This record gives sequence, C-alpha cells and structure tokens, in this order.
Amino acid sequence: MLRQISVISRWELRRTLGTMGRGVLPAAIILFVLLILASGFAASSGVHLQDGIYRLGTDNQEAGQMIATDSRFTVFTDDGASLWENREFFDIIILGSEVYVHDDEKGRAALGALSLVYESYTSLINAEEPDLYAAYPLWIDRRYEKSLLDFTATQAGQRISPVPEERAPVPERPVVPVATPDVTIPYEPDQLRAEISRSAVQDDQIRRYTQTLGFESETGTFRTPAQLAPPLPFDSIILIFVFIFPLYFTSQFFMMSIMNERIERRGEILLSTPYRPSAIILGKALPYFLLMLAISGLIILISSLPPIIILPLIPVILFFLAAALVIGMLARSFKELSFLSIFFSTVATSYLFFPSIFANVHVIALVSPLTLIVLEIQGDAFTLADYIYSTALFYLTSAILLYAGVVNFNEERLFSFHHLIPRTIEFITAGISTKYTLPSLFSLGALVIPFVFMVQLMGLVFVFNLPMPLSLLLLIGFAAATEEIAKSIGIYALAKILPGGLGWRHVIFGSGATALGFLAGEKLLLFATIAQVTESVFGSILFLSLELLWMPFLLHAVCLGVVAIALKAGGLRMYIPGICCATVIHAIYNLAVIGVIP
Repeated sequence: MLRQISVISRWELRRTLGTMGRGVLPAAIILFVLLILASGFAASSGVHLQDGIYRLGTDNQEAGQMIATDSRFTVFTDDGASLWENREFFDIIILGSEVYVHDDEKGRAALGALSLVYESYTSLINAEEPDLYAAYPLWIDRRYEKSLLDFTATQAGQRISPVPEERAPVPERPVVPVATPDVTIPYEPDQLRAEISRSAVQDDQIRRYTQTLGFESETGTFRTPAQLAPPLPFDSIILIFVFIFPLYFTSQFFMMSIMNERIERRGEILLSTPYRPSAIILGKALPYFLLMLAISGLIILISSLPPIIILPLIPVILFFLAAALVIGMLARSFKELSFLSIFFSTVATSYLFFPSIFANVHVIALVSPLTLIVLEIQGDAFTLADYIYSTALFYLTSAILLYAGVVNFNEERLFSFHHLIPRTIEFITAGISTKYTLPSLFSLGALVIPFVFMVQLMGLVFVFNLPMPLSLLLLIGFAAATEEIAKSIGIYALAKILPGGLGWRHVIFGSGATALGFLAGEKLLLFATIAQVTESVFGSILFLSLELLWMPFLLHAVCLGVVAIALKAGGLRMYIPGICCATVIHAIYNLAVIGVIP
C-alpha cells in the first residue's frame, strides 16, 4: 500500500509540474513574488487605500498644513471667493472659522475624517502642556477579564423557554465588593506625553483596533479617553486570509487534477493498474497535503508565531482536500467545477471565519479551528479538550468524504456526466446495498451526523447573536429541516434504485434502521465533542433529550416514516412535501420540549 501511494505521488508531482510549467507555474511564481513585495511595502509604509479620497479647500494656510498631514485629504489653498465659486468640486470648504460640507454621503464621511484630524491636533497641543495631568485629568487602566457566564442550565435539566419571565432574575451568589484601584500611574509624564503624541500622528487606523498586529504601547494598559476604541476583530480577519487563502488555493490544483483525469479520460490508465482506489487517491493527494503543510509552516516561521498553530490547520487541510476530491468527481465540466468550488469556498470560509470573530466572547467561537490560532497568538493556550471540540467535525467529515471518493472511484462514476443532483444521489447509492439494506441504512444514518452537526453549528453561529426569541425560533426550524433532509436522503436513494419502489418493509424497517443509526451517531459524537455547546440554551435546541433516548428515536422514526410513506404513495416527486411535513413535526416536538408549547 505504501509503495503504491509513493509511486502515484511521484507520478502526480511530475505530471502537475509538467502541466503547470507550460503556463500556470510562471504566472503563479510571478504572483507570489508580487504578493511578497506588496506585503513588504505595506509593512514598511502602511496601507494607502484611502489616500487622497477627500478634496478640501481652505483659505487658512495653517489649517491646510495641519489637515494635509492626513493622507486621506487632498488640500487646496486659495482665497475664499474662488473656493466658494468652485464649491461643487470640494467635499469640505473651510473659510475662516466656518466649515462647509457637501451634502452627500462622501461629504459626511469627509467630515467624520476631519473630526479625527482635529482630535489628533488637539491631542498634540495638549501633550505639550507643562502640566500634563491638568490637560488630561482622567487616565483609564484597561484590564480584560475572561467571562464566567453560566451556561449549565440545560446540563442541569432545567427547562429553557424563549418566553421572557415576568420577574427579572436576581443574583443568587453573594456580591463581592471590588477593591478601589490605585490612583497612581506607574509612568513618568514624559512617557505618557510621548505615547499621546505617537497615537495622535499615527496615520494607519488599522493599528488602533488590534493588539496582535499593532505596536506595543509604552504605557501598558493606560489610556486617555480619546485613545480608547472598541476592539475590532481585524487580527482574526487577517489571520483567516493569510492562512486559509493559500491553503484553499492549493487544494484547487488537486481538484483540477481530478477533473483532468475525467475530462481527458487519463483516469482509465490508473483504473487499469492493479493499484487500489484508496492508494490512487491518497497518492494523488499526498503532494498537495505536504505542500499545504509547507506553506503553513512558512507562514508561521515568517510571522514568528507559535509552532503549535500547525495543529489546528491540519484538519482544515484534510477537509479542503477531501472536499476537492468529491467536487472534482461530481462536476460535469470546468464551468460547473468553478461554480461548486466558489460555493464551497464561501460556505467553508464562513464557517471558519465568523466564529473566530467572537474568540474569548462565547463558547460558540470554538467551533472553528482558527479560533484556537487566535487564542494561541493572544497567549491563551488551548487545551486538548478545546482541540478535539474544534477539530473533530473536520476530521470526521474529511474521513467520510474520502471514503465516498474511494467507493465511487471507478469507471462508471468517473466518466459519467449526469446532472449534479442525480449524480450526488448516485454517489450516495454506492453506499447502499440492496442485499443488506437495513445495515446500509443504519450506517448511512450514522455517517451523515458530522455533516448535520457542521451545518447546524454554522446556523447557530449566524443566529445566536440575534434577539433571544427570534434566534431560538429560527434555530428550531433550521435544525429540524437540516436533520430531516440528511436523515431521509438514504430512503430517497433506496426508492430511486429499487425497481418497484419502496415496499412496506422498507418503509417500516428502513425508517427504523435509519433512525437508530442517526440516533447512535448523534449521541456518540455529542457526548464526545459537543458537550460545551449543549450547555448553552442554543445547544438545547440542537441536541435535545440526552437522557430519554426513546423520545428522539421515536421522533426520528416517525419523521422518516412520513417521508417514506410519501415516497411510496406518490413516488420521488412527493419527496419535498414529505420533507416539509416531517420538518413541521420535528419543529413542534422541539417547541414542546423547551416548553413553548404546553
């Protein structure tokens, strides 16, 4: 097996370099060099995307010189009559002590920028005052504390309802008085004055909002009120772009390699060899996996980041490669391949991106492995439990996607070009045996669980910050629809491949086997990895009834039975109505469990 993987890897590497060498490789090298040069230029001279976007005219020479220090303004000085005559040309006009703003969106934005310039100017003036504490009588010491909110209501067996209580809750624990902070500042006035001046002349606004990528303050956590700004997750945005973009870009070459094998029918040569499909797929993916690891290691080395950051990236790399394999095998043409890859990149990046914004804010942030990277850079080391919690779904979905690729890596699947949905059903039917129907449905019901959890957690990330009643109700409907579609896909595939359609045996026992497999996979993965989410009120909507297992089993069996009966009565065209009915039943059940419906 290892020898086969090694042979295929060397062949894939030579073939890819030979193909890229004629066209893609030179362009990729040039783009990579330009990216390095652009990054170095931005690091040395700052970001200049807003240079000269506002035009300002003034008859005050000193005011013009002060405003010109901000690169966003192009300043013109002239007499008042000429400026007023050409006032439509300017966003802002300053005549004497009067400021005139063009009444449009750009003019109002220019006025906001001008107010920041004036604040910086006043800070510089105040910093020169001999008595600094008279100019700045108030100094604020910022100290961040980790939230200790209690999310154990569901775990304790309490019933959670989105309906507000009539009486406001009162604290149960004793109130501990907070010690009065020290009034002294452990810095000399000259140090404080230098920090005020540096903040005032800082042109790169990005550095105001990030501690990870910004400069280190010489006055520690002490700030004047004007220097305080709400923290924005710009560091998370940069990290996601820096790490994820090159990884996903590299996985595209693997996706195109699979597509080339099908379009040019070169895959027939591989299929004619005595090599196993698993060895062929692993051998083709290995060069890209090592390249993605090397890219990640290089970024970590250049950025002087902790080496342990590579661990959360490994499951992301595996997930990208597994998804690239399946997409390359599903697409009929390069046009369809582009559509699927763009759709996948949008969904995957959203799943990785949005949770990491809320690092250190909510436990939901840990559904993304990139949150571990943000925490590590901030100095908060992640635990083994955090790692399993964040990466388990990526490992499981990658394994299942690779298994689906191996099972379908044959001539019939590779070189058939059906529409996307029928072709997806064909991939699913490859895992269903007409001889061992019930075990196949049981296994399929268990294997869809990681994908269901991933989709539901993505929905959870989107809705948890909405107002409480609305967020819970939306999550109830979304979770119910997701589960019903995932559970019933095996029944639908079975109805499609059976010559006479579904029989009552398949309706009754097939629904039961699928429900049992879905329940088994759900609870096993739940107890292993998702315990933190289930401790929140949102998790109670996704993963209900941990103790009473017969209730969710009955729910799954009834909902699957509804879909199966619809398929038996009206054929495949009744699948959508059956799903809608099952979703309504599932949603009503969830509402009853959380106490909304008595």
